[in-house]
Amino acid sequence: MSGAERTRTLLGPVDPARTAVVAPPLVSARELINRAGTTETVAGRRRVHPNRRLVLAAGTLAVAAGAVAALQPFGRRPPDVPGGTGSIAGTVLVPVSYQFDTDPPEAGPHLRALAGKIKDADHEHLGGRYTYHHTKVWGDPVMTSADGRHQVAFAGETKVWQAADGTGSQINTQVEPQYPDQESRDYWQRELASRPALGAAVTPAPVPLPPMELTPPSADPSRLRELLKVELGPGAASKEVSTLYQRFVVPRAVRAAILRVLADVPGFRWRGQVTDRAGRDGVAVTFDDREHDAQSLLIFDPTTGELLAHERLTLSPVRISAYQLILEAARTDRMG
Repeated sequence: MSGAERTRTLLGPVDPARTAVVAPPLVSARELINRAGTTETVAGRRRVHPNRRLVLAAGTLAVAAGAVAALQPFGRRPPDVPGGTGSIAGTVLVPVSYQFDTDPPEAGPHLRALAGKIKDADHEHLGGRYTYHHTKVWGDPVMTSADGRHQVAFAGETKVWQAADGTGSQINTQVEPQYPDQESRDYWQRELASRPALGAAVTPAPVPLPPMELTPPSADPSRLRELLKVELGPGAASKEVSTLYQRFVVPRAVRAAILRVLADVPGFRWRGQVTDRAGRDGVAVTFDDREHDAQSLLIFDPTTGELLAHERLTLSPVRISAYQLILEAARTDRMG
């Protein structure tokens, strides 16, 4: 995925290619410059190591594979983790095995069964001028130390209120970073402490959304296959499903149709019961992208069929992922 596409995904409904009004990024330009200029002395010379991103490739989030990733905090838990009592300066990811970790079955029959039993979501009994989406994204940017041994993945939270004509409001907030291991956490905590600009947060502020064309998805299978770009394979379909759920409050009939369309895409494997980073129970499918040593993961609500999370997880050298949570999708008459 190109940088422009990645930016549009992170900004949600704000599309810089369609309007001159561009929402501010989750990280300020000055801060990214400071991060990109991270240096370290190696063999008596100062080396500048540019920031590395896990880009949203054909699946939604860049290079990756393996197991579901869960947050394992050190010290006190962050407030947004179940049982959280306080804040800490970042968390360390601990891989969690899938229910079907080895030899997972084909996903098709399970997705069709899920499509046949899903129930209404809460938003289907609500009205309102605006759709509301609350999402979190981890893994943009990912920075690596000059010696290649220590990683940190920055994270952002987005809330969007959007009317049918595209207008509305959006708020972006930086949240705690994540680390693949304790050693990386210790290293980057020292760096962030010695260089305040690296860890400086951007004060969240509402950003007005300009008008844009929004066409709600249809339950027609042929139109859905085109919308989800299934002809390009399960990686592309995963990315498009994630994008669709970011932009729309998806009705039950369309959710069922999406599951049936995905069931017909070769390559998806059933991983069974999993838990996402918000502590919600779900059922998962994955696609192994052997060419890029990566894996796409989609987690669905087992009751409503809604998309809860989308991840691209690296197998090696470090299992640090780009991960998106859709925490809430609703309708409302009020913004903020």
